[in-house]
Amino acid sequence: MKPRFSIIIPAKNESASLAVLLPNLVKAHADAEIIVVNDGSSDNTLDVCDMRGVSVISNPYCMGNGAAIKRGARAANTNILVMMDADGQHQPKDIPRLLEKLDEGYDMVVGARTKGSQAGIHRAVANDVFSRLASWMVGHTIADLTSGFRVTKADKFRHFLHLLPNGFSYPTTITMSFFRSGYPVAYIPIVAQTREGNSHIRLIRDGVRFLLIIFKIGTLYSPLKLFFPISASFFSFGLGYYLYTFLTEHRFTNMSALLFITGLLIFMMGLISEQITNLIYRNDSSN
Repeated sequence: MKPRFSIIIPAKNESASLAVLLPNLVKAHADAEIIVVNDGSSDNTLDVCDMRGVSVISNPYCMGNGAAIKRGARAANTNILVMMDADGQHQPKDIPRLLEKLDEGYDMVVGARTKGSQAGIHRAVANDVFSRLASWMVGHTIADLTSGFRVTKADKFRHFLHLLPNGFSYPTTITMSFFRSGYPVAYIPIVAQTREGNSHIRLIRDGVRFLLIIFKIGTLYSPLKLFFPISASFFSFGLGYYLYTFLTEHRFTNMSALLFITGLLIFMMGLISEQITNLIYRNDSSN
């Protein structure tokens, strides 16, 4: 029997959690194609997958969470993709809820982690900041921008594979890409369980990456909406400083000129980025 949907699970050294997750998935979703993308694991992830009879794609070295998702999406043989983590946070019982919502006419449904989910405080705060910023950018409520638990139509997802990064920020990129292209996205509340093993995210190392995500959110959806307030701030500072120096020293200073020019350059960068973004997200007739 042809599988109804594909479950893609990126995994790096998650043999302990996979030993629990895979039997539950096989039992609960016998109509699914299960693909584990082994991202250069050094434990017995391959043995665990072989015991459960699921499909395995092995990267010769660690290529990143996003790269694993992309390899799984290319290999999937159905038109519906379910992405979930291998660390035990996402529950197989939630998959039918996401699929039911997808059938209502959405192109992607995301499992949004509720307050009862088990996550570090710094990660919860960062996710809330990202989600609020993204909601402002797109004009719609984004309940969870960075959730890795989602269901999507394969043809729409593959259309953006060239934009997806190889690291952990692929959920941010694909979410903003769907909104930018006018593909409807829905959110279903879920409770994420305590992960098995240690997280691969490091606070200091990934802090800079998360900061870059904030700027990426803007450039992925509407660059001018992000660049214009920054440009206006520099221009306002320049105008204020000019008025101050004119009243006190009766002259136009180099600092005022620098602030005016900086504001103009940032605005022009926003305009150029906006045009580039329009070209990137131009829909083909096949979509």
